[in-house]
Amino acid sequence: MTEKCKAIFKGKDIPAAAYLLASAFLLIMLASRSSFLYPCNNWNDANSYFSVGKALFNGKMPYRDVFDQKGMYLYFFYGLAYLVSHTTFAGVFLLEVLLAAFDLAGICRILCLYVKKGTALALSPLTLAVIISSYSFYWGGSAEEVNLPFLIWGLYFVLDYFKNKYPAEKMPWRTVLTGGILAGMIANIKFTSLGFFFAWMMCVAFSFLVLKDFWGAVKGCVIFLAGMAVPFIPWVIYFGRNHGLYEWYWGYVYINVFVYSNLNGEGPSLWERIYTLAKLLYWVMRKNMVYFAFVVPGVVWFIIGRGRKWLERFLMLALCFFLFLGIYVGGSELPYYALPLGVFAIPGAALLGQILEWGLERIPSLAGETPTAVPGWLVGAASLVISLGIIWLVSINIPYMSEKKEDIFLYKFKKIVEETEDPTLLNIGCLDAGLYTVCDIVPSCRWFQTQTLAINDVQKEQERYIVEGQTDYIIARDSYPEAVWDKYELAAQEPWYHEGVEFTYYLFRRKAGEQ
Repeated sequence: MTEKCKAIFKGKDIPAAAYLLASAFLLIMLASRSSFLYPCNNWNDANSYFSVGKALFNGKMPYRDVFDQKGMYLYFFYGLAYLVSHTTFAGVFLLEVLLAAFDLAGICRILCLYVKKGTALALSPLTLAVIISSYSFYWGGSAEEVNLPFLIWGLYFVLDYFKNKYPAEKMPWRTVLTGGILAGMIANIKFTSLGFFFAWMMCVAFSFLVLKDFWGAVKGCVIFLAGMAVPFIPWVIYFGRNHGLYEWYWGYVYINVFVYSNLNGEGPSLWERIYTLAKLLYWVMRKNMVYFAFVVPGVVWFIIGRGRKWLERFLMLALCFFLFLGIYVGGSELPYYALPLGVFAIPGAALLGQILEWGLERIPSLAGETPTAVPGWLVGAASLVISLGIIWLVSINIPYMSEKKEDIFLYKFKKIVEETEDPTLLNIGCLDAGLYTVCDIVPSCRWFQTQTLAINDVQKEQERYIVEGQTDYIIARDSYPEAVWDKYELAAQEPWYHEGVEFTYYLFRRKAGEQ
């Protein structure tokens, strides 16, 4: 990395840092439904995280008092967003901007390993734009989006080592520890991306073995695991003090590994899994071609390009394989699962940067410090405009920008719910539809939403809540149990269209005198 590149990350190049921060704001402003340009972000998953984060900051314990099956740092970050705004995603938008700023800083730092500072700065927004304009970015605010900066910075540390230090030096213990901390954060957000860091540490251990330092490899693994344990410490203390360690394990590990996935030995055979994964990769590439157009040439260039050590080539292959395997080996597949694979668009951007520099060196009027050279600020501005244009043309979210808030069922229901002082709510038939958010309601039931889990607890418990009339209101999608009529009356119903499918949402209000 050149001294000019290092200046950005030491706070000495304020304009470059400001450019990256402004780029993060503008890119997320256009790409995410959490942005103020959109009427709201009514994605069920994001609202579920917001409700659990809200509950966490109101004294309730995730998994035991309110159930969702993601990691604790995701809920903690959403809880901080809740403190910014109780009824909107303004805080989530700021969270996404901050995450994107770390994404861009990491992307720029990786690109600086292969291209000049100006090229790295110009290509950083473009690289992030192709990732967040993809189908896998979905509506914004996913756990995968929160994981992305930890993957990008993990990629930087390992590429920097193998490019600039290996085999002359062993990876510093501080870097190994840092890699472990990054892995520990992912383990406490959504652990399906941990395959990346399995490959990361495996290749680092191989580097010690190549240098004939077996005990160094062992020590490296121990230090990595020690680093990985660090992000767990606050939650071990939290759940330990509240006698909830088992609920933490059951809700996050057991449910995801043995219930949500099909890794319990009853799934398809090995060859069926291989075929399914191969077919899945094909469709993931087709759906997210906007960044796979960078991924494929970049990874191929990295593996077969000249001047690389064999372990450096193997590293990229291992990172790709184990990240993909960790995400999809469980057998589940949803659009946003593929977002972490966007990290491999960065090598493609580095290849593009080298091609551009090679071409510009052959145009005398644009090379070097000449009177006719293109100003750096103009190149950066042009790159940012192109990046925003990609999002505008490709993102699935842009059409939603024209929706009016008053036409959305949530805000029609909101007026009714707010007629009750300190209302309580139950969400059935789907994940959190967003009414908890817009009405600033803290969930009062453990199964506050209908989970897509193959366990009977959800339906049985929610039916009990209904029979006992535990909440003032119930929001249901498409269907509801007949028992609802015993203590509730229909207050409103509204249609909602999503990706060509029509849903009907019902709002039930508890009858007067029923408690």
